[in-house]
Amino acid sequence: MEFTMGGRLEVRITPADVGKRVSVRRRSAQGGAGAEFTDTVGVLTSWDGGVVAITPKSGESVHIVESSLVAGKVVPAAPARRRGPAASFAELAAVTARAWQPVESEPLGDWRLRAAGGFTRRANSALPLGDPGLPLGEAFGRVERWYEERGLPPYIQTATGAEGAQEALCAELEGHGWRREVTAEVRIAALAPVGDLDVDVSAVRLGREPDDAWLARYQRFSTPGPEVLQVLGSGPSVWFATVAGGEDEGRDRAPAAIGRCVVDGRWAGFMAVEVAPEHRRRGLATAVMAALARRALDEGASAAWLQVEEDNEGGRALYDGMGFAAHHRYHHFRPA
Repeated sequence: MEFTMGGRLEVRITPADVGKRVSVRRRSAQGGAGAEFTDTVGVLTSWDGGVVAITPKSGESVHIVESSLVAGKVVPAAPARRRGPAASFAELAAVTARAWQPVESEPLGDWRLRAAGGFTRRANSALPLGDPGLPLGEAFGRVERWYEERGLPPYIQTATGAEGAQEALCAELEGHGWRREVTAEVRIAALAPVGDLDVDVSAVRLGREPDDAWLARYQRFSTPGPEVLQVLGSGPSVWFATVAGGEDEGRDRAPAAIGRCVVDGRWAGFMAVEVAPEHRRRGLATAVMAALARRALDEGASAAWLQVEEDNEGGRALYDGMGFAAHHRYHHFRPA
């Protein structure tokens, strides 16, 4: 990270740069020659009372004492992409929301309150795209009450790391006592290379609905209720993939691997790709992805997206090999 200008470190940001993406260096230890430095890149969300607040892609704000800054500059809103389709945050936010729809939904200004009996945070969180029509503190309170009325924990889903994302909203949530609970990456890629993967897909069975065997492999619930089937079946064009576990597999026995894909215009979204532990390292996840991608290509899609949680190292490695690159991160905030 380069800060020098003519051999000197300079702080070239001011409070007027609030809202811009910045890169700063600060002293993290006292002392002269032995001083240590820490670099931070993110959106400058506030500069008040001698304290600078920056929200990086992690979604968790960093607060820096102004006097500890030794360098700082405004940087481009987003790094240039080297691969994958072009996509704005607004476009992807809408596409991903359509692929995982709630059972119940209510507007709060431009925000959307979503509930599905507690099945997944995505279907049971407020989606804050736009203006809630209220001061933010009041909007946060309205979100809390709406979910409490339904016996659900209140969540607000936010995004960071892309131009037009919501670092400032993350900082506001923290300031009102909300804390980040879960973070995942949204990744994108060209769809054709996924469909062209050199893998045998003859064992992959595709269908429009999840049968009992598919549901037996899916690990997100104990007993599937109607809200589970409604959420899983939601989306413009939904496909389910199943790889049988063996010749003796019955309809209600968990298969070796499953997956779900939602085709929405040029986008194909991949979800619920799971492989039984005893069947891993056999290329079944790749086969599921390739089979679903080929069906999506037949329907006219050309770009792919998926979501992978931060701690899913196996999934991240798999998707790296398929050419998926991080577009932004999304977070679920909950009152402390």
